[in-house]
Amino acid sequence: QVHLVQSGGGLVQAGGSLRLSCAASERTFSRYYMAWFRRAPGKEREFVARITSSGGTTGYTDSVKGRFTISRDNAVNTVYLQMNSLKPEDTAVYFCAARLPTDQDFRYWSQGTQVTVSS
Repeated sequence: QVHLVQSGGGLVQAGGSLRLSCAASERTFSRYYMAWFRRAPGKEREFVARITSSGGTTGYTDSVKGRFTISRDNAVNTVYLQMNSLKPEDTAVYFCAARLPTDQDFRYWSQGTQVTVSS
């Protein structure tokens, strides 16, 4: 069982930046693929960014490419999402998630944190 605890988030003006952190309880954190998802008001949850266990490969949804950066520090069992040039449409509850490379789906989820971007 992996327990994920988020920090960061909050209210920011359009064009601003925020960094989300997600700390894992699992001492084998470095084995897990990690990702960030978000759910905007009235919308389905959507994928935002992902990173492989070593951090060597990342991927992003088109709407955040060039603005968001996912990274991880396996020494402290933490994954990050740096969000720059934020837009009102980035307003959502953000979640981090974990899965092993052999899992089809993300099995472990954080509690979620609100990010609100004002225009």
